[in-house]
Amino acid sequence: MMNTMLLGAIVMASSVVGLFFLRFWRSTGDRFFLFFALSFFIDALNRLILGPSSQMEDNTPFYYLIRLVSYGLILFAIYDKNRPKT
Repeated sequence: MMNTMLLGAIVMASSVVGLFFLRFWRSTGDRFFLFFALSFFIDALNRLILGPSSQMEDNTPFYYLIRLVSYGLILFAIYDKNRPKT
């Protein structure tokens, strides 16, 4: 019961942070904010899928692959922002 409630709070927080970055992307047009927003939305969706699953364990490879994509987007956003412009 408590794990489900905490998982719901994490989904809500990730969604709010994703909307926060999406708002900055719309006002600035900077891809950095878009990548961060996508990363947090992917994380929220991952946690949302994890919630009603029957086993309630996040140690399966599928969930780690989704998290890897999410964190990879953050790393790519940082790289893209700091690479030298030609």
